[in-house]
Amino acid sequence: MRILALVPGGISDQFLFFPTLADIHRYYPKAQVDVITDPVAVGAYRVSTLVNKAVPFDFSDKNSLADWGNLVGVMREREYDAVLSADNGWGLGLLLWLTGIPNRIGFSGPANLFLTQALEPKADQYKAQKYHHLLQGIDIEGPCPEVSVSVPRKDIDWAEAEQKRLGMASGYLLIDGRTESLEKANYPLKSWRLVLKEIRDRQPDLPILVVQDEESPFADALKENGLDLKVSMPTDLGKLAALIAGSNIVITTHSVAMQLAVAVQTFAIGLLDGADADKMLPNSDKFVGLSATTRKVEDIAPQQVLETLIGG
Repeated sequence: MRILALVPGGISDQFLFFPTLADIHRYYPKAQVDVITDPVAVGAYRVSTLVNKAVPFDFSDKNSLADWGNLVGVMREREYDAVLSADNGWGLGLLLWLTGIPNRIGFSGPANLFLTQALEPKADQYKAQKYHHLLQGIDIEGPCPEVSVSVPRKDIDWAEAEQKRLGMASGYLLIDGRTESLEKANYPLKSWRLVLKEIRDRQPDLPILVVQDEESPFADALKENGLDLKVSMPTDLGKLAALIAGSNIVITTHSVAMQLAVAVQTFAIGLLDGADADKMLPNSDKFVGLSATTRKVEDIAPQQVLETLIGG
């Protein structure tokens, strides 16, 4: 069986689709599964062994008819038996119809006319479970597995060497500072400083690791408050996943790090925004999503973070 999955979105969306991929292989061990996703999200499949090929396509770009035609050609060439679409837009539904794939499965919506099976998702559902619901179209039912990743051995080795270099053999608190900027931090620097200072006062022997991009001044800005921080710069998701797996606690504003914490079962606090933030996490005491009544990350009170951490 050849199965195609269309999963537009970011890296976190791909992680939340991993349980669906896992059950495809559990029920159809010989299936070949390809994924088409946005270019920014292809890197997610570095920590997955469940996909034969991840094909980049910028769904949000102003694509020409030639671009869409080339995509149809790619999908027709592989002669897929079924396609699972995480997008229910009219245009994408038409695209799937043009491919001639016999079993076209998606969510109920504007694309219904072009689908062979349109499934109704449950309201306010954890997104991984929502994706998993698509499997009913290929006769797979049952509970949604947990999100999990397969970290390459070389990335685990790198993380172990990094922990040794930084003197963190007995565990650490990990702060995800990647892509943070001083001008427009997702969570204000003054709030980060209050949280980390309180943690340092309560746990003076617990190393605090900030992971960041090479050019980011995030850790240096936090150190201005006299905080003793360790810094690492993982260059891909495999290395980041391995560092998260070795930590005791993760605090992050970024959904990618939060989903990796879920996948490796590390206690994590996510500082989240948006109306759908609660749909991004499973129902578990190990993974806590915090949000303000304004749904803005910057309005989450440091005390709220600390109370959650102490309770966890």
